[in-house]
Amino acid sequence: MRVLHYLELADRLDRSGIGTSFDHQRQALALTNVDVVDSPWQDNHPLWAAANAAVGQNFFRAFDLAHCNMIGPGSVAVARRAASQDVPLVLHSHVTREDFAESFRGSNYLAKPLGRYLRWFYSQADLVLCPSEYTKAVLEDYPIHAPIRPITNGVDIDALDGFESLRAEYRDRFDLDGMTVFAVGNVFERKGLTTFCELAAATDYDFAWFGPYDTGPQASSTVRRWTQNPPENVTFTGWIDDIRGAYGAGDVYLFPTKAENQGIAVLEAMACGKAVVLRDIPVFREFYTDGEDCLLCSDFDEFRDALERLAADPELRERLGANARETASEHSLDRVAEELADVYNAVLAGDPERVV
Repeated sequence: MRVLHYLELADRLDRSGIGTSFDHQRQALALTNVDVVDSPWQDNHPLWAAANAAVGQNFFRAFDLAHCNMIGPGSVAVARRAASQDVPLVLHSHVTREDFAESFRGSNYLAKPLGRYLRWFYSQADLVLCPSEYTKAVLEDYPIHAPIRPITNGVDIDALDGFESLRAEYRDRFDLDGMTVFAVGNVFERKGLTTFCELAAATDYDFAWFGPYDTGPQASSTVRRWTQNPPENVTFTGWIDDIRGAYGAGDVYLFPTKAENQGIAVLEAMACGKAVVLRDIPVFREFYTDGEDCLLCSDFDEFRDALERLAADPELRERLGANARETASEHSLDRVAEELADVYNAVLAGDPERVV
């Protein structure tokens, strides 16, 4: 089969969870017999495609099925093309109004109209993919008028090989000592920024957040406040070229996020055998078990107690990390490959409900 596998604005999303999920899909598709078309446009650009169309050539490239991973005008154009040509359409829901809120300045005000747009956009699909049963329930509540199938974002375990060898370098670079509590990813309030910093202020451990953050007018006031004036034991590293350095340097992965569709960095931390402390929200209950492969916390006191337990009990850290590594192995790219192939075959056969 010839499948359009498309992420508009890919160059701007390469540092995001959406970009990482898309990369995982692309790597997984390389393990299948799917013939991947990476751009919908003739000559790989809409302007060149328009020029071709002006002289009577095709605007769109040919494909048997379209799989879009974003929600912008390029994806809308693909959806319309698919409808007009009776080409099956799979839309991948990485964005909900719930996880859009508390991301950047003004995002809370835009979340409600975004929800209305997403309801319209996702409802055009023959099948909607999403990272979790939690996200499926969110979309059903909008409601989305299309079948919805959860599929893991996956984790690229092989890409993390050698993280241990970077420990000394990255701990020295960011002046980290003792049990280091860390997070990975873009710095947003929605991801628990205030809780992360307040826990640091209430404890003596070194805290490090590995990931980019906005400083311009689009940045939220909360992000500016904490990144410009953090507690003395908190380091915001900004973007790092080798993410393995973060997992080498850190000891306890802390993720007090308020809303998440799955959390790829959680799976990466688990794949590296790190003890993981998470907020007790439904999506994490779906994948993980408190006391077995993570610690789930409902409030500030529980988070602080969890960190103190892990600091006092290295054997607990080791046991949680070993179990977490097993959990991460259940989200391999081999699994993503099998599930995508199953989805494509079902949609092409006109039976998307088979995989729901």
